[in-house]
Amino acid sequence: MTVKKVSVLINGSRVELTKNPTTGKYEGTIAAPNITSYNVNADHYYPVSVEAEDLAGNITTATDSHATLGNSLKLFVKEVTKPTISITAPASGAFIITNKPAISFQLRDETNGSGVKISSLTIKVDGGTTLTNTSPGVVVTAVTGGYNVTYTPQTALADGNHSVVVNVEDNDGNTATAVSRSFTVDTVPPTLNITTPAEVTSYQNVASLTVVGSTNDATSSPVTVTVKLNTGSATSATVDGNGNFSKALTLVEGTNTIVITATDSAGKTSSVTRTVILDTVAPVVSNIVIAPNPVNVGQSYVITVDVTD
Repeated sequence: MTVKKVSVLINGSRVELTKNPTTGKYEGTIAAPNITSYNVNADHYYPVSVEAEDLAGNITTATDSHATLGNSLKLFVKEVTKPTISITAPASGAFIITNKPAISFQLRDETNGSGVKISSLTIKVDGGTTLTNTSPGVVVTAVTGGYNVTYTPQTALADGNHSVVVNVEDNDGNTATAVSRSFTVDTVPPTLNITTPAEVTSYQNVASLTVVGSTNDATSSPVTVTVKLNTGSATSATVDGNGNFSKALTLVEGTNTIVITATDSAGKTSSVTRTVILDTVAPVVSNIVIAPNPVNVGQSYVITVDVTD
């Protein structure tokens, strides 16, 4: 009996095939579905059904469950879009005051994509050992479209510059463009030395005073310096390339509290407090007594002076 027609059914669409006069086979060029087959079923394929009908109306159907032809009726469709990676913390070039900073990033795949293959995740800090989704310190949270991941180093990072590189694939084998981030760990506050006034508490009889000192931070220079006099606002002092600074102040009569604060790029601070007592009034001598007076040659005498200030 003569074959009347052959058609295929895939993803809800039926297409009739054309007989090739040379080979005698039925053929058709069909556009693949525009969505990956990864999420269609557990085996990640689109089922294909072939139906052949003869002129007498007899129909034979073969599906993906056919004993011998089943494997030929499984259409695997892969997406071609890479997943994306976004590092959310730390910020690029950030200075961080903890030596075990949380490194957070987002992994996403396209809508209706195959999804992020979390087992393919790789994390490298400073080019060291490759970490995965199951490594200590890695916390993975599934969200719509992918995963949010946080990695906290299990060993403290040394003060200085560091980098992290993250990469991942989707379930169709598309590899993301690796994303890197550089940051600086700084757990040590800046040094701060005050040369003037040198003493913790000092006295002077003129109102003008210049605070002089030096500062440095080995990891996150430059350092900024502020000087606060009594209840006034802290104002900036100019720090030169060698870390030296000075700040002119006008003292008030009596006790003056001066707070000098150095802040590095990581926000770590060092402070020094100096107390300067301004006394511009000379002492008053109100009474002097010498006894005995007169005094014999070679004898001692006592002089008593009343002084107030």
